[in-house]
Amino acid sequence: MGTFVLPRRDLAAVPFLQLLRGFGHALMAAFIFFACFAFSDTSPYDLVAIPTIVLWVLLGVRLYRGAVPLVLVLLVFVGATVVALMPYLDEELPPVWTVQLCYLAVTGIFFTMFFSDESDRRVEAALKVYTASALFCGILGIGGYLELIGNDKLFSMYGRASGTFQDPNVFGSFLTLGAFYLMHDLLTGRARRPLLSGLGLAILLAGVFLSFSRGSWGGTLAMGILLVVMLYRTSAPRLRRRIVLLAALTAGFGAVSLAGLLSVGDVGETFSKRAAVTQDYDEGETGRFGNQLRGIGMLIEDPLGMGPLRWRRTFNLEPHNSYIGAFANGGWVAGVAFVFLVLMTSRVGFRLMSQDTPYRRHAQIVVPALLMFFLQAMQIDMEKWRHVYMMLGMVWGLEAARVRWLASGEA
Repeated sequence: MGTFVLPRRDLAAVPFLQLLRGFGHALMAAFIFFACFAFSDTSPYDLVAIPTIVLWVLLGVRLYRGAVPLVLVLLVFVGATVVALMPYLDEELPPVWTVQLCYLAVTGIFFTMFFSDESDRRVEAALKVYTASALFCGILGIGGYLELIGNDKLFSMYGRASGTFQDPNVFGSFLTLGAFYLMHDLLTGRARRPLLSGLGLAILLAGVFLSFSRGSWGGTLAMGILLVVMLYRTSAPRLRRRIVLLAALTAGFGAVSLAGLLSVGDVGETFSKRAAVTQDYDEGETGRFGNQLRGIGMLIEDPLGMGPLRWRRTFNLEPHNSYIGAFANGGWVAGVAFVFLVLMTSRVGFRLMSQDTPYRRHAQIVVPALLMFFLQAMQIDMEKWRHVYMMLGMVWGLEAARVRWLASGEA
C-alpha cells in the first residue's frame, strides 16, 4: 500500500490550525473565568464573548441531534418575548433588556455546541477555570465583608459579601458550582492535592454563607445532598464507605466553622435577620408576595403578558420569580416555554446523573448546580444570569455527547 502524504500547502496549514485552536481554547478559558465579573451590565465576559463565539464557529462547532430540543425551546422563549416587546420599542429599557436576553440565549446555544464535542476534556477544563474564578471572587467577597480589602463598600453591600457581583444573592449562587466540583473530587479521591481542595471548598462555602442569601443557603445545601446521594447510588461499595465518612466529616467541619463564623463581628446578628422565612419587603399587599398574587390574576386574563420589564412599571418592584417573570415579559407562550425548559432539562439531567456513561461524573457536578438555579428561580429573577446559560450549555452538551455515544454502539 502507498503512504498517504499531505500536500505541502496542507502541511503548512496544520500548525496554523493548531495554533488557532490553542488560541480558541485560551479565549474560552477567559470567557468562562470572566463570568465572575458582574459589576455592571457590561463586563469583560461580554467583550470576550463575540470573538470566542465567532472563532469557534469558524473552527467548526456543530449542533447535534441531542441538543436540538434545547435550541427549539430557547427560540420559542426568546421569540415570544421579542413579539411581546413590539408595542414598547419606543421605550429605552425594554429593547435593551430583550437584546441582552437574546444574546444570553445565543451564548447558551454556543456553549451547548462547544461542549458537545470532546465533552469530557472540555467540561473538565471549563470546571477547573470556573472553580478558579469562583475562588477569586469568593476570596474578594470574604475579604471585603471582613474589611480586609478596602472598606465595607468594596466587594460587599447591604452588610453582605458580594465579591465582584452587584447582588450578594448572585455572588452566593455563583460559588456553588465550584464548591460542587471540589466536593465531588474529594469524595471520589480524584483530588490531587486534597488539603488544597479542602481549603478551597471551605473558602467557597464561607463565601456562600457570608452572602446571607437564603436561596443560596437552601439551594447549596439541598443540591449538595443530591450530589452526595447520586454519587453514593452510582458508586462501588468500597467507595460508598469513603463517601459516607467524608460527607460526615464535612458536615461536622461545616457545623464547627458555622459556629466560628457566627461569633465574628455582626455575623450572628445578620444571620438571625436573614434566616427569617420572610423579610419586610416580602409582606403586605404591596410586598413581593402581594404583588405576585395580584400580578398572577392580571396575567391569567392577558395571554400576551405585560411586555418586557412592564411588571416593574406596574408594581414598582421586580417579580422576584423567574417563572412569573417569563409569563409577564413574554406572555403565555414564553412562560410555558420557560417552564418546559426547566422540566425538560431536569429530566435530561437526572438521566445523565444516573446512567452509566462516560459523562456521568461531570453531570453529577453540573446538574445539581443548575437545578439549584431552577429552585432559586421561584424567589429571584435569574433569567439574565450569565453563568446559568453556561451551565445549561454544559448539561445539554453532555446530553448531545451521550446520544452520539449510544448511537456509536460503544455502550
